[in-house]
Amino acid sequence: MARPATNHELEALLREAGYEHAHGAFARQVNHAARDQAHLCYDASTVYWRLRGRCPDRRIQELISTVLTRRIGRTISIDDLGLGGEDRQVGLHYPGSPDEAVDVGSRLWRLTVQRGALLATTPFVVAAALNTGFAWRYDSADATVAHQGRRRLLDSDIAALQIFADQFADLDRKHGGGAHHTRRIMSDFLHRQVSPMLHGSYTDTVGRRLMTAAATISGQLAFMTYDAGEHGAAQRHFTTALRLAKAADDSLYGAHLLANLATQAVYLGHGPEAVRLARAALDGAGRAPASVLARLHTTEASAHATAGDRRACTAALAKAARALAKGRPGDAPGWAGYFSPAHFAGAALRCHRDLRLHRQAIRHGPAALDVPAGNLRTRALHTALLATTYAAAGDLDEACHHGYEAIQHGRTVSSGRVRHRLAELVQVLTPHRSVTCVADFLEVHGNTTASAA
Repeated sequence: MARPATNHELEALLREAGYEHAHGAFARQVNHAARDQAHLCYDASTVYWRLRGRCPDRRIQELISTVLTRRIGRTISIDDLGLGGEDRQVGLHYPGSPDEAVDVGSRLWRLTVQRGALLATTPFVVAAALNTGFAWRYDSADATVAHQGRRRLLDSDIAALQIFADQFADLDRKHGGGAHHTRRIMSDFLHRQVSPMLHGSYTDTVGRRLMTAAATISGQLAFMTYDAGEHGAAQRHFTTALRLAKAADDSLYGAHLLANLATQAVYLGHGPEAVRLARAALDGAGRAPASVLARLHTTEASAHATAGDRRACTAALAKAARALAKGRPGDAPGWAGYFSPAHFAGAALRCHRDLRLHRQAIRHGPAALDVPAGNLRTRALHTALLATTYAAAGDLDEACHHGYEAIQHGRTVSSGRVRHRLAELVQVLTPHRSVTCVADFLEVHGNTTASAA
């Protein structure tokens, strides 16, 4: 099945030039244009991948613009092609100063609004993630973030931003990061409201509060983008948010963001790198409240499980459990309030599943399903994970029972991670499709997937 095109600018130009269904002919024209420079083997498959985000070097871009200019009869510049090699790097690397963070953030948010399809195709770069983690942890604190601009900001302006941040977080928990309209609203808000504020006039005190608010919204967008499965774009938003949190001198929220980046690395299977990121988050959190420490130790445990280190995973889970027991209502910032005993149990379930300790994993099932009422995505994720663990343990009836529940919960949210969890369940169950309950479940899942397409 062909992947949908993401470079809509190039797609429109090929349509205008009459090459919409003649990619081979277009490729031959590009090869012909290069005949005096070097041998070029451009073909229809190359065009296919250009339409799906792969970026050629500048020489090839110039050839493409030449061919299209000649064919269409008007000047087509490299900027018109939607290939954006430099744009694909925006936000990937940790900014060196608050001013650079503001500039990079503004460019990234504008790009997300104007060319989100391009960012959606960017890859997760694990080496850049490690550099970000170490820079956040070990770079010196910023002496001041005071700034001179056209608009003077007051404390009341920052308070309004925090209200929006809380509302966006609530939308994410209820509807999932795959809800594209929510992410579009957030991106537009960052581009049109937050970016001009960051370029305004503010004292050091107001500026640090502004940086915290901007980091909070950018970090929420990062997590939602990760949940939607756009991992390169999510990494860039996490990196920007981390630098803004550093400028705010908010080490606690920075540690939370870095733990989210570690969680993304776990999801993508980068176990050893996730361990380093999780440890940097713990090291940089300082004197964190018990509930925040519980979350950070849980992230480290997940990373160790992905890396296959059973002993280290067990030790980190024990630390997380002790910290969770010490937590008290109101002892942590509002953004940390989501982490509940159910979240810890879900992580413990996943850790033991990853270590192939399926019976131990299942013991965490009841607690993992005792999710706060408003967190619909977590309920769907934990239910699908428990179903998969039952299937791996050979209990097909329980696997299908929880699988049906996961499908029902999944209908209430739009989440790439939920879809992935259900796909994992199907993969584990498929070898047993001769069993009646499994065959029935696979049919229901297939019908559900088809109706959602």
